[in-house]
Amino acid sequence: MRTLPMLLCLGLSLGAQAEDLQKLTAEGKALIPPFQQQLMATVKNAMQSGGPVVAVESCQLLAPQIASQHSQQPWSVGRTSLQVRNPANAADAWEQQVLQEFAQQQASGQPLAGMQKVAVVDNELRIMQAIAVGEPCLACHGKNLKPEVAAKIDQLYPKDQARGYDPGQLRGAFTLRRTLDNPLE
Repeated sequence: MRTLPMLLCLGLSLGAQAEDLQKLTAEGKALIPPFQQQLMATVKNAMQSGGPVVAVESCQLLAPQIASQHSQQPWSVGRTSLQVRNPANAADAWEQQVLQEFAQQQASGQPLAGMQKVAVVDNELRIMQAIAVGEPCLACHGKNLKPEVAAKIDQLYPKDQARGYDPGQLRGAFTLRRTLDNPLE
């Protein structure tokens, strides 16, 4: 009979944790659109002011700052891919697995728009949202880069792997993480 109160308490505790996770997940997902919008505005402004070479330079200088600005404690916000341009954005094991799942889902006909994954991994709430290659991305990530763009990328990113994409293809993902205050039991 002693186990019944313990089970009820555990059930209430797990219910509260699930509700907390839903709130935290919504909070994390809300950080993605402004991050995405600022990145895209930065790239578009650079493209308009000086073309793709300036966009590469701008992205190299400003993208880490933008990610830092949008990383509101306790959230860490960033981007990753299976084919990174910046090695500092390399996917960890969980992110690699999710990116491969996204690629498989796209290959089976599912649209990338809105494709997300949420999980608790090692007492962290992790969220990823797929990024599809769009029109402004092709100038620096597409198959037919102008020689001056390729040269600038080679200069700034000697280990670049992020070229050769087609429109609509999975480019990578926004990735968010935060440590949970109370470990899940």
